[in-house]
Amino acid sequence: MKNSKSGNKSKNIEKLTSNQKKQKTIRPLEDDIREKANEIYLQRIDRGEEGSAENDWIEAEKFLTRFEI
Repeated sequence: MKNSKSGNKSKNIEKLTSNQKKQKTIRPLEDDIREKANEIYLQRIDRGEEGSAENDWIEAEKFLTRFEI
């Protein structure tokens, strides 16, 4: 008998609350993310912290992404 990892895909899907189902994600524009990522980069450099452009981008995207009900 094969041991399959695929199993029941529904087990891996998170159940959303009724409030989460009503929320609509508002995605920021790429230019806005770029500008915020640069701001995060400059602040990080001023503090003498190590990091990466990818992490700055992800942090900027998280900061700018919002949810609307």
